[in-house]
Amino acid sequence: MRELTYVAKRTVEWREAPDPKLQSDGEAIVAPVAATPCDVDSSILAGHGFIDPPFALGHECVARVVETGDSVTAVTPGELVVVPWSINCGTCDRCRAGLTAHCESVPYMAMYGAPIGGTWGGLFSDLVRVPYADAMLVPLPTGLDPVAMASASDNWSLAWRLVAPHLKARPGARVLVVARGSIGLYVCDIARALGASEVLYVDPEPEHRAIARGYGASTAEALEPIPQSYDIAVEATGRVDQLALAVKCLAPEGICESAGNHFRPGELPLLDMYLTGVTLRIARDSVRAHIPDALELAASGKVVPERVVSHVIDWEDLPTALPEKHLKPVFVRADD
Repeated sequence: MRELTYVAKRTVEWREAPDPKLQSDGEAIVAPVAATPCDVDSSILAGHGFIDPPFALGHECVARVVETGDSVTAVTPGELVVVPWSINCGTCDRCRAGLTAHCESVPYMAMYGAPIGGTWGGLFSDLVRVPYADAMLVPLPTGLDPVAMASASDNWSLAWRLVAPHLKARPGARVLVVARGSIGLYVCDIARALGASEVLYVDPEPEHRAIARGYGASTAEALEPIPQSYDIAVEATGRVDQLALAVKCLAPEGICESAGNHFRPGELPLLDMYLTGVTLRIARDSVRAHIPDALELAASGKVVPERVVSHVIDWEDLPTALPEKHLKPVFVRADD
């Protein structure tokens, strides 16, 4: 088989690799049919990652189940499934607590698309081994488009977690979104659907702001801090200065969720945060626990995540098209 390999800044190529084989009765082999780059993949391609190439890239896809071990019961060959980005067993104490990104059964940070906690391959590959099929794979609900849901492995389900639980606890809350990619736009869609009274989306890219306005959000090119204006803030820029501006806008006891990958240090207005009473969470998401709820919302018809898909591109064009700057391209291949 082939796996798409990141080899240098703005450079990826197909490389041959052995076809994955089942190594236990609880595993599955899947074939991605719609895969898309996560916002962090864009940073890696731009040369801002912290892992030296080469390595197989990709950790967001909908796939077709090709083969399952004898003890797998959650999915069957031929079924469309969401493949979560992190490797998790589903049975350790952390997994049972919903902390699937911190699974105790695998090396720390085990994931697709980056060789941090071992080498698991990437989801821009012709075939992928899933070591804990029952725990990891989530069937795609009937009627949902794999292209629209290609990001359910991470960004779509992450966006759900960033805002949905908070809006449930604070109906009608005012939401600030400071972003540069798909996560923030998904948050706008979800916040509108779940009853936010106000959504402000901040992004220097005019095309992104246009999509956000289509979701009913107000938009701005840059953020001017207005103290005590928002109940919930979501920052997904990877820039500490933008995170600092976001927390300055929070109302008393406001909540800030940071989904940016902050590769560079910076300073936060800790005294202002103390006086306001800010709750700040900076985290990579244990996404597997949230995929079913995020898919349920997608299937409800209240949201339109397909608006964020910027391009639909043939699988064979991955080496040339992926390094180009697109908001959210989805790469598809014939689903035989």
